[in-house]
Formats: sequence, C-alpha cells, structure tokens
Amino acid sequence: MLETSDLAPDFTLPCGGKSSDVTLSVLRGQAVVLFFYPRDDTPGCTKESIGFSSQLQAFSDAGALVFGISKDSITKHDKFTAKHELTTPLLSDENGTTSEDYGVWKEKNLYGKKHWGIERSTFLIDAEGRVARVWRKVKVDGHVEEVLAAVQAL
Repeated sequence: MLETSDLAPDFTLPCGGKSSDVTLSVLRGQAVVLFFYPRDDTPGCTKESIGFSSQLQAFSDAGALVFGISKDSITKHDKFTAKHELTTPLLSDENGTTSEDYGVWKEKNLYGKKHWGIERSTFLIDAEGRVARVWRKVKVDGHVEEVLAAVQAL
C-alpha cells in the first residue's frame, strides 16, 4: 500500500484527445494529481471529472498537473470528454497495471454482489516524485477543493 513519502510508481499510459502518452517520471519538477475513478460516464465519476476540469486552471496556477485514470479505453475517454466538455486529461489503464501499482484495484461489494474495480482514490505527487498525500475511498463532494488546498500548501 502506497504511503506518503513513498516514491510514486512510474508509468507510461496513453492519453485521450489525440495527445501523446504520459510518463510520470518525465513530469518531475512539478506536482502531479492523479485521480483514479471507476468508470467513464457514471454519476460520481462524471461529477468528479467535471469538478477537476472546472478547477484545472487553479491547479495549474498552483503548479500542478491533473490526470484522471480509469481502465476505460481511449475511445471511451474521448466520448466522455466530448460529452461533458472535460478539460482534464484522461489516461487509459486498460491492462490495470498502474491501478494495481497504486493499490486502487480492489474487490468491491455492490448490492451484495462482489466484483473487482477501481476504488476512487487520489494521489498528490510532489515535484521530486514522492507521494505527498493520499485520499482513499473518496467521496466526491468537496474533494476537488480539498485536493486543491493540499496542492497550494505544498
């Protein structure tokens, strides 16, 4: 389980919107926010993604890049982005390796049925590539503002 001060696991993932792949280690020198979410176009995931998109400039002003990560394909990400006019880059972790590396791939229980999926979690990674803050089992309301405050406090 990743804890604060751990070196954030490196990854290279495809980014939606015809952007090139994103490699975490290349982004050293600036803070990075990674929000892992279960699935495109579901109510909570939509609200969270819209929230981060609406505050993207504030994160940038505070010196942080923001990326959403799910197991959805780039095609699904692009449809989700277009439908909700999202500005936050979405990364595709279709094989689940990054989700496992960050400890967010969990057995979940929904209405008595067990299944595997991404536990909504956010990681703030500092300019040196270390985990500065972890939010697990995220509740969407107020979360974006809390993450922004943590970025501003770095």
